[in-house]
Amino acid sequence: MKIYKQITLEMIQKDIRYLELLSHSFPTIASASTEIINLEAIMNLPKGTEHFLADLHGEYEAFQHVLRNASGAIKRKVNEIFGNTLRESEKKEICTLIYYPEQKLQLVKDVETDIVDWYVITLNQLVKICQNVSSKYTRSKVRKALPEEFSYIIQELLHESSMEPNKQAYINVIISTIIDTHRADDFIVAMCNLIQQLTIDSLHILGDIFDRGPGPHIIMDTLCNYHNFDIQWGNHDILWMGAASGNDCSIANVLRLAMRYGNLSALEDGYGINLLPLATFAMETYADDPCKCFTPKIDKAVSPYNDKTIRLIAQMHKAISVIQFKLEAEIIRRRPEFEMEDRLLLHHIDFERKVITLDGQEYALRDGLFPTIDPADPYKLTDEERDIVQKLHHSFTGSEKLRKHMKCLFRYGCMYNVCNSNLLFHASMPLNEDGSLKEVDILGKKYKGKALLSRVGELIRTAYFAENDNEEKAFALDYVWYLWCGKNSPAFDKSKMATFERYFLTDKETHKEVKGFYYTLRDREDICDMIMDEFGVEGEHRHIINGHVPVKAVKGEKPIKANGKLMVIDGGFSKAYQPETGIAGYTLVYHSRGFQLVQHEPFTSTQKAIEEGLDIKSTTQIVEMSSKRMMVKDTDKGRELSIQINDLKKLLVAYRTGTIKEKSL
Repeated sequence: MKIYKQITLEMIQKDIRYLELLSHSFPTIASASTEIINLEAIMNLPKGTEHFLADLHGEYEAFQHVLRNASGAIKRKVNEIFGNTLRESEKKEICTLIYYPEQKLQLVKDVETDIVDWYVITLNQLVKICQNVSSKYTRSKVRKALPEEFSYIIQELLHESSMEPNKQAYINVIISTIIDTHRADDFIVAMCNLIQQLTIDSLHILGDIFDRGPGPHIIMDTLCNYHNFDIQWGNHDILWMGAASGNDCSIANVLRLAMRYGNLSALEDGYGINLLPLATFAMETYADDPCKCFTPKIDKAVSPYNDKTIRLIAQMHKAISVIQFKLEAEIIRRRPEFEMEDRLLLHHIDFERKVITLDGQEYALRDGLFPTIDPADPYKLTDEERDIVQKLHHSFTGSEKLRKHMKCLFRYGCMYNVCNSNLLFHASMPLNEDGSLKEVDILGKKYKGKALLSRVGELIRTAYFAENDNEEKAFALDYVWYLWCGKNSPAFDKSKMATFERYFLTDKETHKEVKGFYYTLRDREDICDMIMDEFGVEGEHRHIINGHVPVKAVKGEKPIKANGKLMVIDGGFSKAYQPETGIAGYTLVYHSRGFQLVQHEPFTSTQKAIEEGLDIKSTTQIVEMSSKRMMVKDTDKGRELSIQINDLKKLLVAYRTGTIKEKSL
C-alpha cells in the first residue's frame, strides 16, 4: 500500500481487535480521515498556558485574585492589544472588569452617565481580548468553553473580523441588539469569565490548600468548579485528609492549628464542625488558667474577635493541644516501627517543680498547669477528653461539605505528577547524605523514590476509602498521621515536629527541626537529574517544581536552584509567613514561549481591587525562554495525539485493504 508505507498488514493483524473497536467511533474512511486532519491541525497549535501555584494556606482572596488575573497574564494581554490606544486608567478599568465583572458592573452603572455608549465600547474591547486569548485553541475547544445561552453569539463575534466593511455592520447589530434586549450585563459577565478561562489552559496546585488562612473551603469550592486542574498533596492537605478519614490525631492537629491562628470560620462555617463540646470543656477545665502560651496569633486591629472570645480560643487551644499529645502517644506506642519514641515528652515533666528533662538537661516550663494530666499515667485521656474526641470524630467524618471536598482532592490529586517534562511534588524526596534515594520501611517492605510516593498515595486512599475489615485500613489511618510529622515522610522530612517545645520552652535550640538532606542537596544539578531520571522525566528542558518551604526573598534567597533545574514557588501566600519572606508568594507561568516566574507583593483586599483597581503588584522574571515556540506536538498531549493519529492511519489501511469493512452511517 502506498498510503502509509510504514504500516504493514502484519501490524494491522496484530492490532485487529483494537482497530475493530476503533471502527465503531470512526465507521468510514471519511470519518477516520477527518479525525486525522483535525488531530494534525491541533498538533500544530501553540501549547496552552500552564499556571503553577503552591502553599495557598487558606488565603482565598489572594488565590482567587491570582487566578482571575492569571498572574498578570491578562494585564499583559490588554497592554499588547491596546498599547497606546487606551490610557493606563482605561486599561486598568477593563482589567478590573475582567477580574470581577459582576461587582465592577455595579460600580460602573452607579456613576456612568451614558451606559449605552459604555456598553458598546466595552463589548468591542472584550471581543478583541477574547479573540486574542482564544486564538491558540481549536474552535471546538473554544465552543465547549462557551456558556450555553450565549454560545452562538460569542462564536459569531469571535470569528468575524470587524476590519471587513461587510462584517462591521453585522457585528454592530449583534452588539446593539444585546444592549437593546437588556442582556448586556449577563453577556459581559460571560465574556469576562471566558477570558479568564481561556487565558489559563491548566492549573497545577502544588499542595497546602489548607492551614492558616480563613478560607480553605472557599478555595476548594473554586477548584471543584474549575475547568482543568490537578493537585499534588501537601502535608496540610494530608492532615485534613487524615482528619476526614477519622484519624483522631489528625483531627486534634487540625483543630490546634485553627486555634493557633484564630481561624474558626473554616471549621464552623465552612464544614459545620461542632466546637461547642470542646469550648464548654475548655472553659470549665481552664477557668483559672491565663493560657498565655496559647493566645492565638492574630492581628487584633483587624480581628473579628473581642477579648473574651480570644481568651476562650486560648483555653480551647490549650485543651486540644494536651489532648493531641495524649492521642499521639497512643499511635507512637502502637507503631514502634515509626521510631518516634523521642516525641513522648509528658513523662519527662516534673509536675511539682514545673520543669522537663530532655537529653539530660532541665528546662523550666513556660506553663506548668496541667489539670487533666495524671503524673502517674500522663498519656491517659480523661473520660471527658475521650468523650470530646468521640464527638469531634463524629463531626469530622459526618461533614457533608468536607466529604465533597475530599472527593475532589482524591479525584484530582496525588503525591506527584509528571507533566510536560516537569516533575511536580509538594515537599521532599527523602535522600541519604550521599545523595542516593533513601529507603523507607513500610510494613516490612522498603520503598524509595517513585515507588515510595506511589505507596504513600495508596495508603492515603486506603485510609479514606477502605472498609473497616480491610487489614491495611488501621495501619493506613495511623500512617496518614505519620506523613504529617514523621522524619521519613516525603511530605515533611524533618528530624521532628517540635510542637511541645515551641509552646512550653523558651530555649529556641529545642525548637529546631533539622531538615532532611533533600533540602540542601536539591541545589545540585546531578541530584535533580537523578531524581528526574527516577521518575522517567524526559526532555531537553526538564525541571522539578516544589512548594512547601517559604523562599526568604527578603534575605536574598532565590527560588531558582540547581542552575534552573529546580524551582521553588512557595514565596508565602500565607500572611503568617510574609514578615519572614518579605513577599506574598510566587506563581509560575509556562506558556508556549517558556517559563515566567511571577513574584507577588501582599494582596490588599478584593474590595480595593474592585473599587480602586488595585491589582497585586507583581514582578515577572524570565526563567527560561525558548527560541522556538512550543506547539501542542511538543507536549504530553501531543504525544497522545500522535499515537491516536497512528492508530487512525492503521484503521484507514485496514479499510482500504478490506481487512475491516466500513460501516453504514
